[in-house]
This record gives sequence, C-alpha cells and structure tokens, in this order.
Amino acid sequence: MNDLQLRTVNVTRYVTPLREGGSMPAIAEADDSFLYVLKFRGAGQGPRALIAELIGGEIARILGLRVPELVFANLDEAFGRTEPDEEIQDLLKASVGLNLALHYLSGAITFDPTVTTVDATLASQIVWLDCFLTNMDRTCRNTNMLVWHKELWLIDHGASLYFHHSWQNWEEQAAKPFYLVKDHVLLPWATELEQVNEAFKKILTPEKIEAVIALIPDNWLEGETIFDSTAEHRKAYAHFLTTRLLHADNMIKEAQHAREVLI
Repeated sequence: MNDLQLRTVNVTRYVTPLREGGSMPAIAEADDSFLYVLKFRGAGQGPRALIAELIGGEIARILGLRVPELVFANLDEAFGRTEPDEEIQDLLKASVGLNLALHYLSGAITFDPTVTTVDATLASQIVWLDCFLTNMDRTCRNTNMLVWHKELWLIDHGASLYFHHSWQNWEEQAAKPFYLVKDHVLLPWATELEQVNEAFKKILTPEKIEAVIALIPDNWLEGETIFDSTAEHRKAYAHFLTTRLLHADNMIKEAQHAREVLI
C-alpha cells in the first residue's frame, strides 16, 4: 500500500457553488476536462474537514465501497480575482494551493431509503465504516449517498473523525464505541455486522491505515499547537484509527444493540 497516491489537478473554472452547510463546496472544472465537487481548505472548518474527507474516502475505497475518485485540486492565486461574489472571492483567496475534490457524478440522485433498497451486506459494510470513522453524517436527514448507474456511492466524509476539532481526550475517544450509530440511515438493514467485522479487520491492516495517513499534505497538518511536528500530528491520526481497529468488536456490539432497540 506504499504506492497509494492521489492525482493532482489544476482548477481552471469555478462553475457553481453548492450552498450546503457551512463549507460552501463548489462544482469546478479542472485541467483534465473533468468536473469535480471541490472542497476548500479555506472554508469554515479548515483543513480538518479535508483530512476527514481524504481518510474516510480512501479507507472506504480500500474496503471495496464505491467512492468517487478523490484528487488534490490546486487553486492558483489569480483564480478568484474575477469572481464577483465577495464571499466566494474570500473563500477562493483563503484556499490558494492544495484543496480536495471528488469526481462529479453527473446525473446521480440522492439516495432515498424509501425508494431504494440496500442489501444486508452492503448496509452492514457502510454501518461498519461509519462506526469506524465516527461519521455522524449518514442519517435520514442527510444520507450522503448517491445512486449513480443503479449503484450506491458514498460521498462527503468531512464530518468524520470529529474528535480532531479539539483533540480532547482523543486516545480515550479512539477506544469508545460510536454511540451516534443509533441514527444511521442503514442501521435497520445491517444484519451482517459480525461477518463484515471479521472480513474488514483482515482487509484494513495498520499498514494500509498508515498508507492513507501518508497521503495528507504536510501543510494541512500545520498549526495544531498540541503537536510538536507534522510527523507527530500524522502519527496521532494513525494511532487513533489503529486503536479503533483493535476495539472493532465492541464498536460492532454497540451497533447491534442500537439496532435491536430500533427494531
């Protein structure tokens, strides 16, 4: 997994904002002629949301789940000068350099659990992933899943790993179950959590976790005062995720209990 890498593209055209939440992502075109959903480093939550998006998306991909291609998106200093909207112009100026983007799935529709059924294995896989990532943002209100070419795709992992917004008691948090799983949109169908847990623990090795963490650009890790270096900061992410892997059985027991209460 040492050869794990993301492509880098240059943003050539800001197409339209997606005014969802506080992060103001946008559809943008890059120099490879593809459209992307662009997540800005200069948005409200800063690089932490991009780190969560990168880690969540690439771990999902390692586990065999469908995620749009993630790329580093380079934003030139001159890019925002012609933007008439002041708010967007400020965002572009604050995001010069490397940002993160997901391949835009043209024609995809938002997953609706009342319309589309998800089989037990896939539901259990996604619930496992979100418990592992502590992803609070896969609920009925906001499923963060798309149906594209009759297949289910996962998007928007920026709300995952919420511990890193304060790093308070992070080592203790790493070993705890994910109690918010009770609100997961796919929990009612997740009847194969034990089988998925055994399979995923074999796939997601500490080495693969470290390879994903190694993708994070150094300048996304700067400015976190509790760490003496970016290397130490990077190591903390790897430690958090490997600890969660060690406690995956308890994580799944909590999900099963939440499902029993729900059903």
